[in-house]
Parts: sequence; C-alpha cells; structure tokens
Amino acid sequence: MNEYGLESPRAQQLIEAARAMGPALVQRRAQAKTERRVPDATVQDFHDAGFFKILQPEQWGGYAMDPQVFYMVGYEVARFCPSSAWILGVIAVHNWQLAVFDDQAAQDVWEKDPTVLISSSYAPVGKVKVVDGGFRLSGRWSFSSGSEHCKWAFLGAVVPTPEAPFDMANYRTFLVPIEDYEIADNWDVVGLQGTGSHDIVVDDVFVPEHRTHKSMDGFLCDNPGNAVNDAPLYRMPFMQVFVRAVCTATLGACEGALQSFIDVAKTRQVGPNKMKDDPFARQLAAEVRTEIEEMKLVMVRNFDAMMERCRAGEAIAVDDRIRYRYDSAIVADRCLALSSRMLKASGSGGVRQGSELLDYHLDILCSQAHVANHSVPFANNMGGVMFGAENMDYAI
Repeated sequence: MNEYGLESPRAQQLIEAARAMGPALVQRRAQAKTERRVPDATVQDFHDAGFFKILQPEQWGGYAMDPQVFYMVGYEVARFCPSSAWILGVIAVHNWQLAVFDDQAAQDVWEKDPTVLISSSYAPVGKVKVVDGGFRLSGRWSFSSGSEHCKWAFLGAVVPTPEAPFDMANYRTFLVPIEDYEIADNWDVVGLQGTGSHDIVVDDVFVPEHRTHKSMDGFLCDNPGNAVNDAPLYRMPFMQVFVRAVCTATLGACEGALQSFIDVAKTRQVGPNKMKDDPFARQLAAEVRTEIEEMKLVMVRNFDAMMERCRAGEAIAVDDRIRYRYDSAIVADRCLALSSRMLKASGSGGVRQGSELLDYHLDILCSQAHVANHSVPFANNMGGVMFGAENMDYAI
C-alpha cells in the first residue's frame, strides 16, 4: 500500500476528520458570510486536524501526501462550507509551492513556526525592477483569498528584460512578508463571501532572489527546492497542483447543492404529490449524482497517472498535461449547469433569501470568476494541439 496515497490509514483519518467537521462548518457558515472571512475557529480546526500539513514537506512536520488526499479532504469540507474549502485549498496548496522555492525561502517562513500560512494572488500585475541581489516590487493584486489568516503572500509579476518588457516566459511568483504589504478590505461579492479575498498592496519593497520562483521551472518540473525536497510529489507541474484547489471547492459545493435539493424534494409539495415522488426530480438527482462521481473519478485518475510518472522519474507528456488542465477547468462549468437545473426544479422557494440551495449556487457561480476555472482558453489550446498546432500554454 502507498503510505502517502488515498487508501492509506492517514488519508482515511484526514477524510473522516473533514466529514466530522460538517456540523461545525454548517453552523459557522452564516458567520463566515456576514463577516466576509472564515472564522478563526475553523482555521484552527484545520490546523488541529493536520489539513495544512498534507502537502507540506516532512522536514517541516508535514505529511507530503499525494495530492489526491488533499483534494478529497477539501471536497468533504466544501460539501458543508464552500468558502472554508476554498481558503483551505488555496492556502494549504502554498505549502507545496514553497517546497519548490529555494530552500532558504522555506527557512524564512517556517524556521520559527512551521504552521505559518501564505496567501496568494498570481495575476501578473506587479511592477518589477531588477536590482542587486533581487528585485524591487510594487503593485496591487486582487482576490487574495484567506489573506487575513496569513503572514506571507505569493504575488505574481513578469520580470522585464531589454528584449521583452512583458513576456510570460519570464513570469515569477514573489514571496513577500506581511510587514511589506497592506491588505485592502474590499471583498464585496454575491457568493464565496467567507473567502475574504481582499486586495494586496505593495509599494516598492525588496524581494531577494531566493524568494522568487520561475514559472518556467514549474513547467519543467525542475525547481530550486528539489535539491532538498526530492520526493516525487515535488516533481509535479505547479499549475496542475494549484488549479485543483479551486475546482475541488466548486465540485464539493455541487455535492452540497445536491443534498440541499434532496432535502427540498422530501418536503416540497408539487400539486397533489411530494416533489420526491416526481419522476423529473428523481431523474435530475440521479443525473447530478452521476456527473459528480464522474468528475471526482477523472480528477483522481489524472493525479494517479501523474504521480505514477513522477515516481518513475519520467516526464508527464505535454498532451496529457493539456488534457488534465482542461479536465480541471471544465468542472466549474459543469457544476454551474447542474446547480442551475436543481435551482430551477426547486421552484420559487429556491430563490428566496435564506435558501441553502441558492447559497450553494451563488458560491459555484462566483467560483467561475477564477482564471483557473475559465475553460475556454484551455479548450482552445487542447483543440489546437489535437489539430496539429503547437502547445501555447505553459500554465499546464
């Protein structure tokens, strides 16, 4: 048995811990929505259960488990509170990314406290100036989910060169401590309110070279951190790992919506009959269940295949990476379509304030705003390659 895989005892314990949090997560969901942040108690529960350790290197007290474990834990959390699952996904996945930075960066963050968390905003909006020993960084980044729970931030920018002032091949992630940035409170949205995805503002701060990560290193699966963190897990392509954090929260939210739909069907009267006896409602529930299970299986299958290649010390074929990337991006589209069908079938009660089904629907709707869940570019790239064109995307 793979001690780091889904069938391992530790993995099963983590998944069961996520399920056991269900009642507390449901109870706190309204608080998260009103306060526009996941409650501190929930983040502490995640710490206590070891969720932030799942992808963290063992040298820092982490479990270094297969990504499948991490995403199944996130899926269970999202069934009860999509906002909580969202910040768990996009924060805890950073413990994987920090492992592929130069090891000095991990020492900077975790040497005194290996439980310190990192938020992010990867949009390439930063202004960069190359200086001795590193860079000067400025900018304003949107959508840094869970930032109020974190002490560092990953921020995206392109390093300019004389030949190419803006070439995404020169994109890097910059690691910045909280002392060097401001959190601008501006999260006002119709769904995923609890994610607290505020803006991050940086004004001309120094970032040493070792606190940056080249996207091309992530694409080539050959990173500075691999000198220390050489387990197969840390040979995964960066974007393949990160993007599942957001599509998994969406998929778990769809599962939560399905349960809400079932609860409505058990009590709602449709003419002389209960909705649960309506053939259309029964068919819809069956179709939603089948599509959710299919998407879960595809996600696990893709990671099984990638981890198999990494354990063998082999490269993951670009064509496969393109397909895996599209498989992830299309999840939000499919979940929104399923949620829309369930909301429509639930009748006028489904659109009233306080409707649990509506809350899940709006969370799924907002999840589509994340660039990782925008499927069209990935479909175009995949279709182009199928027609003989060259791959045009290095975020795979």
